[in-house]
Amino acid sequence: METPEPKKKKKIVPIILVLVVGLILFYVFNKITYARHHEDTDDAQIDNDINPVMARITGYVDQIRFEDNQLVHKGDTLVLLDDRDLQIRVEQAEAALENAKAGVTVAEANVSSAIANFETAKSTSEASRIRVWKATTDYTRYENLLKDKAIAQQKFDVAKAEKESAEAGQVIAQHQQAAASAMVEAAKKQISVANANVTLKHADLDYAKLQLSYATIIAPASGLASKKSIQPGQLVNAGANLFAIVSNNSVYVVANFKETQLEQMQIGNSVEVIVDAYPNTKLEGTIDNFSAATGAKFSLLPPDNATGNFVKVIQRVPVKIILKNSEALKDKLRPGMSVKVSVKVS
Repeated sequence: METPEPKKKKKIVPIILVLVVGLILFYVFNKITYARHHEDTDDAQIDNDINPVMARITGYVDQIRFEDNQLVHKGDTLVLLDDRDLQIRVEQAEAALENAKAGVTVAEANVSSAIANFETAKSTSEASRIRVWKATTDYTRYENLLKDKAIAQQKFDVAKAEKESAEAGQVIAQHQQAAASAMVEAAKKQISVANANVTLKHADLDYAKLQLSYATIIAPASGLASKKSIQPGQLVNAGANLFAIVSNNSVYVVANFKETQLEQMQIGNSVEVIVDAYPNTKLEGTIDNFSAATGAKFSLLPPDNATGNFVKVIQRVPVKIILKNSEALKDKLRPGMSVKVSVKVS
């Protein structure tokens, strides 16, 4: 008698094939449906604001008040440079300012003296004018008397000499008055020069104090002080990188999407983010903005397609994504971490 096992096997195989084909079709359908409403990329990473701290003056490092990767707050004093020479420059600038102020006092005193000399010259000029008037009057009277032979020639000559002497004295007095007036104007201008010198010395003092303030290096932002590259006693030059501060309040994602993926993407689209280091935690975010140019255009040597051997390459556009619920990983996320990004486009 024959067993029914071969018949059962013949029935099971088609059922398995149907199930496998069904699962494949379901998988493909889900993938197609998902792809129609999402744009994905794994060319993305965590980013953050990194503030490089550089020396603004040349000097020797006196104190370092932080450790590498230490949390610091905005305004904290982190590095002190040797400022003894800068203190001396401030004292020199202060002395120069006091000297300039004394120059203003001297200039004002010179103005007062010049005004007094001008008043004296003015009085002398007025007296000479009166003397000329009197001498001219006497000369005219004696001239008429001489015509009538009422006086001697000698008296007329004396009156004439007195008139000419008074006129000469008046000319001299007028010149002295004009010179005294010019001295007043010159003295007043010296006050302007002295005041300008005070302003200049004020600026020198402010500059010296500013240079002194640069010897105290403070944190420009709150975050982790990293990449320390200085040691006590080291000579640092102006513009040298000392360390960097990685902000702890501005974590975001930069995803580099292909240009062919941007058609339906727009600012405000919802985004799902998975950090490679923490795959079991899903983060949510939104598109904040699109880069003004492709990543290649910002490279050190941007491509030039105006050549005869042009090969078209799909470019990528950086997209900034703001995270909504990053608190769960707030102290764990670091700039440069790789992430996977999925944008819901419709």
